[in-house]
Amino acid sequence: MTQGRLKTFFFPLIGILSVIVLWALLSVTIAPDLPSPLRSWEESKRYVLEPFFKEGEMNQGIGWLTYYSLLRVGKGYLLAILIGTPLGFLLGLSRGFAYMFDPLIQILRPISPLAWLPLGLILFQRSEPAALFTIAVCAMWPTVINTAVGVRNINTDYLNVGRVLRLSRWQMLRKIIIPATLPYLFTGYRLSLGIAWLVIVAVEMLTGAAGIGGFLWQEYNSLIYSHIILAIITIGVVGFLLDRAMGLVETRFQRA
Repeated sequence: MTQGRLKTFFFPLIGILSVIVLWALLSVTIAPDLPSPLRSWEESKRYVLEPFFKEGEMNQGIGWLTYYSLLRVGKGYLLAILIGTPLGFLLGLSRGFAYMFDPLIQILRPISPLAWLPLGLILFQRSEPAALFTIAVCAMWPTVINTAVGVRNINTDYLNVGRVLRLSRWQMLRKIIIPATLPYLFTGYRLSLGIAWLVIVAVEMLTGAAGIGGFLWQEYNSLIYSHIILAIITIGVVGFLLDRAMGLVETRFQRA
């Protein structure tokens, strides 16, 4: 077995098996309420093997629940990057704008989604737009900050060349500033996507909306712990796949 295959398959497999063994030990020693891996599978396998069954708003296969959550995340994430990208360019290009709004951004950035959601409910009076508002506000900051940092770190030689060629502001932005900022931009997009997926769980738990977060909270209240574990694993796997997908998009744009 080559070293590459060891790193790609064998070592991660060992890590996963180690966690499963630890989980099994915990379920029979210090955490008797924790269902074992085998029991979790037996009680949850229908949700996995029939991912698109539907017997009510919350009693659905894991495929439907994940779809609802991804749909909300997609809408909120799109809002986040549509707002965050131009805001980041403004912060990077204008010192006056940065002096005015950077302190405010640093104050707003660490606020929890648990605080933004009630404000969204006050503003919109409905849970769905409040959820999108919360996802967008929480997820936009990595895009804002990374974009601004990317603009500020552009090599001055590139900007001087643009001035010598007498490029217009739009041409400078399109031909020099945006291409030079792309690595920072995609790093921000990737981090924003991860935060959007984190926020959806809290939002759905608080609003009771159909989705993976709402399902997790419902099963906790119903004391069905195996389904809680299923939801946690699903959240982790989907988050991993989203991050890898964004990484592939980033690689493709950098090669273009």
